[in-house]
Amino acid sequence: YIHFCFVGLQYGKFIDNLRLYVRGGSGGMGLPRLGGQGGDGGDVWVVATKDMTLKRVKDKYPQKRFVAGTGGNSSVKALKGERGEDCNVPAPVGIAITTDHGRLIGNLDALGDRVKVAKGGRGGSYRSLFNPSKARPCNIRLDLKLVADMGLVGFPNAGKSSLLTAMSNAKPEIASYAFTTLQPEIGKLMYKDHKQISVADLPGLIEGAHLNKGMGHKFLKHVERTKQLLFVVDVSGFQLASKTPFRSAFEAVQLLTKELELYKKELVSKPALLVVNKMDLPDAAEKLEELKIQLQSPEGFCSLLDDDMIPDEYINFQHIVPVSALTGLGIEHLKGCIRQSLVEEADAETKVSHEEKLQELRQHFDKLSRTSPAVTKKVVV
Repeated sequence: YIHFCFVGLQYGKFIDNLRLYVRGGSGGMGLPRLGGQGGDGGDVWVVATKDMTLKRVKDKYPQKRFVAGTGGNSSVKALKGERGEDCNVPAPVGIAITTDHGRLIGNLDALGDRVKVAKGGRGGSYRSLFNPSKARPCNIRLDLKLVADMGLVGFPNAGKSSLLTAMSNAKPEIASYAFTTLQPEIGKLMYKDHKQISVADLPGLIEGAHLNKGMGHKFLKHVERTKQLLFVVDVSGFQLASKTPFRSAFEAVQLLTKELELYKKELVSKPALLVVNKMDLPDAAEKLEELKIQLQSPEGFCSLLDDDMIPDEYINFQHIVPVSALTGLGIEHLKGCIRQSLVEEADAETKVSHEEKLQELRQHFDKLSRTSPAVTKKVVV
């Protein structure tokens, strides 16, 4: 199975962010008497590399300093100085690269993706009186956010880890206490036609996560990089501890929605499925029917929630799937629903892309017809 490791803010040996010092190479000296130009300094790139983790980057480069090569000086033998050598920083797929101030520089979403993080200085030339420029140093942050097709969203002990085990070949730690998943796990759903879908089991969310309580932002930032959300609730409801209030399955759904909404409103616009787990428990069928009725018209059941727990928008789930991770009930149906939902989203994105391209073509021909009617007529004929 695929297992992403995390570094920086550590849980155990895992790191999920890393701060690096980067500087492009300085330019080379020009040669005034012959008009020779110095070579430009090399650039620093962060490159998505196979089998790389942030922990490996940290272990291999403990100083966390990356400096590109200096440009060659102009000389009688070579009037144009050689360009400085680029410096490549290996990184795992699924990295967001930001400045110290949080400005996004770029993302690494696939193997081989490259992002320039530091530009080399210019070589000396007649424009600069043959003096080279030095590159500016800066600090950058590599922030690892999971990349998965589906992200499991649920309160602790909703059965997410058991569900992932039942659906895939991942082997997350499973126990009867609330906080089981302390680090993200990714499982691969395998289909008979060899199709694979990745599902991320993320640390359990708690009320107040948007304020960085519990796993807080560690959890929520990983949700951003999943295509769709897979809400998991216990059909019988949930209570984090003896001193915290009991939440029904309906309340759990709305609280999860609210936490995502408060962290980043765009998250609740992602396509979502609802998995109602632990259907092997007594009275599960009756509780499932009650939940379905509540979700059909959630506004009518808002009285069950405090005002600050009511989401601005209710999620319209693509599928509501009852399962038992313990007995295997509904697991194959769930895998089918997950695949169907992802296919539908991909088809919708393709349709939008085609429509956008057609619109661009129409605008192009409209512009041609205004500027060169004769050319347009010839093209149309």
